Amino acid sequence: MEQTISKNAKPLQMMKALLLSYAVTGVLLLVLAFLLYKMGLGESQVNLGIWLIYIVSCLTGGFYMGKKAESRRFLWGMGLGGSYAFLLLAVTFLTEHQARGDMKEMLLLFFLCLMGGTLGGMLS
Repeated sequence: MEQTISKNAKPLQMMKALLLSYAVTGVLLLVLAFLLYKMGLGESQVNLGIWLIYIVSCLTGGFYMGKKAESRRFLWGMGLGGSYAFLLLAVTFLTEHQARGDMKEMLLLFFLCLMGGTLGGMLS
């Protein structure tokens, strides 16, 4: 009976972990915007900051998901990273009605999010 309950709780835990990841993203983007305003960062520095925010957000969500999972923590973290990247691209496509960037940037986004989530799951 407990295994059925824990299996049904996994999607809920994944949604909580995604919400945590997006909350971390929002806070870190506000910090980056403040730094841009105060320090006048260049475009390359802002882009690097955005990539680092993606990694830290997926790492945080993967860590949370790994703590909640009893086994295969790295796979749950990887699943979170993939879900994060997919939702990010879906929202971008829905708001802009086109894919942002080229295929290389999208693959890099998926790779960084998958690796950030996986690392978070492994560290949990």
